[in-house]
Amino acid sequence: MLPSFYLSPDKQQAWNIPRAAIYGAGIGLAAALLKTFALFHVVGISDRSVAVLENLPEIAGAALGFAALCALAAALRNFIARRLV
Repeated sequence: MLPSFYLSPDKQQAWNIPRAAIYGAGIGLAAALLKTFALFHVVGISDRSVAVLENLPEIAGAALGFAALCALAAALRNFIARRLV
């Protein structure tokens, strides 16, 4: 079931902000790893573990950025649903 701003009279439930942050971190991690492995394919790096360690700050930054973005979106949705709807 897709989440929406519609509040049913039966069950009114806020979005779980920590869960949204965890999902966002997973999305950011997957995106950064895909970018990193695509770079390996283009450049032709044979030792991938060394290159992953070199790109670790970028991978962690993408995971944290997506986690913060998803947590903020969930918090904003909860605020709007609580105050305005």
